Amino acid sequence: MSSSRVQPLMNVVRVRGVPILQQLHLEERLLRTSSQNWCIVNDGTNEPTIVMGISGKPAELLEISSVLKDKIPVIKRFTGGGTVIVDHQTVFITFICNTDALPSVQPYPRPIMSWSGQLYSKVFQGVGDFSLRENDYVFDNRKFGGNAQSITKGRWVHHTSFLWDYEMENMAYLKLPKRAPDYRQARDHLDFICRMKDYISRQEFINRTISALGSQFSVTSMELESLDYPNDTKFAPSTRLLRKQELEECFESESGNVILQSL
Repeated sequence: MSSSRVQPLMNVVRVRGVPILQQLHLEERLLRTSSQNWCIVNDGTNEPTIVMGISGKPAELLEISSVLKDKIPVIKRFTGGGTVIVDHQTVFITFICNTDALPSVQPYPRPIMSWSGQLYSKVFQGVGDFSLRENDYVFDNRKFGGNAQSITKGRWVHHTSFLWDYEMENMAYLKLPKRAPDYRQARDHLDFICRMKDYISRQEFINRTISALGSQFSVTSMELESLDYPNDTKFAPSTRLLRKQELEECFESESGNVILQSL
């Protein structure tokens, strides 16, 4: 009699060009109101957008004057992690899991991060010199994937924005963060990051990721339109778009501090 464990079910939803705000609202709803495991793959978002972690401070992380002038949307998401600018060249992959679906993975940031690194090691087998450096995915010490997490009772979400490609000028909206991983070594954005397209095609990457999931889950595909999650009227997403007034106030406060420091 076989004692092998039955693989838990993983619902995979593949979409293209879904606005990142809509995607984050969906993820938070599935984390908090669903009891199933999910993988959300969004191949690009519709317009350049800055996404900050839940505790991010615009004055410390953004060149607010340029952001306001160019009308770049700024979102504060429901998870931790750093600040990224995303667009149609970014690939987003999210895992939302019950803790009992992966009993060997303790529901804490480091074990979840380690699990994801092992999964993507299979995805990138034979592709570049992949490794997990602190909380980032890198090829040859240059970052191409940034991660964030949220952990609730019995469930967790781990999501990644992958830089398949990027516009160099968009990086100018981001400041060098005060808290950066040690391996960054004060490198500016363009010396710190790399393009996935130099290593693997978008579709091969997505297909390899879903294939790697199949070693731990019983994978089934679902359409976004067919998602049946509880219509919980009490649920209100915490991810939100920052108002122009909020950014202006941050900019005015930052400008005032600069003047005071120069006196």
